[in-house]
Amino acid sequence: MSYEQFAYYYDQLMADVPYENWLYYVERIYKEYQHSGKRILDVGCGTGALSIQLAQENFNVTGIDLSEDMLTVARSKAEHKGLHIPLFQQDMSSMIGLGEFDTIVIFCDSLNYLRTEEEVKRTFKGMYDHLREGGLLLFDVHSTYKIEHLFVGQTYGGSDPQLSYLWQCFEGEHLNSVEHELTFFSKRNDGTYDRFDELHFQRTFPIEQYEQWLRELDFEILEITGDFLDTSPSPGTERVFFAAEKR
Repeated sequence: MSYEQFAYYYDQLMADVPYENWLYYVERIYKEYQHSGKRILDVGCGTGALSIQLAQENFNVTGIDLSEDMLTVARSKAEHKGLHIPLFQQDMSSMIGLGEFDTIVIFCDSLNYLRTEEEVKRTFKGMYDHLREGGLLLFDVHSTYKIEHLFVGQTYGGSDPQLSYLWQCFEGEHLNSVEHELTFFSKRNDGTYDRFDELHFQRTFPIEQYEQWLRELDFEILEITGDFLDTSPSPGTERVFFAAEKR
């Protein structure tokens, strides 16, 4: 599912998301595993929040996203900061012709937008093909615990003077999947509101399943951690991080 009108409100709604933690994670992995190489592909780059931070740390960043609207916002933000970040509209499960990278990152649960096992496997194969030998694949996913206990059956909401939203989460048709029904009310200058609705789907898999798919492609799994920590996931972990190296 691609972001449409939501793209232009995304940064406002995600203002509290700690993108600096993903940057720290990348820097920690680089240091801990003595990785070198500045060519990074940011998959599911969205409005470019992390891509811009990486570029400001002197990484040579390329970004892809399925949503042209998100990329439009990302281009504007990068240009405003005087940064050149090549951005392309591509489906992560069918990447092609992007060149070779030292590191590929897929963060902020972007991988969970894929609906089928085959799409995830094709995505991992595309990553493998776009990495140099010894290159890193870094990604995070929702845990099965988060899908089951923090999403399914829950309702969230928020408001400020310009934008209000209602976020309802329903059990998806697949195991460990969720459908997010989002309703937004954006205030006009004349005091009236525009309403728009979007439906987003996410699905995750057990840690062991991701491990199997990575090893089938001859990735070496360097570490699996939880919630931005450098420790193994626990039963209550919400976000699982994987670091793997192309052999």
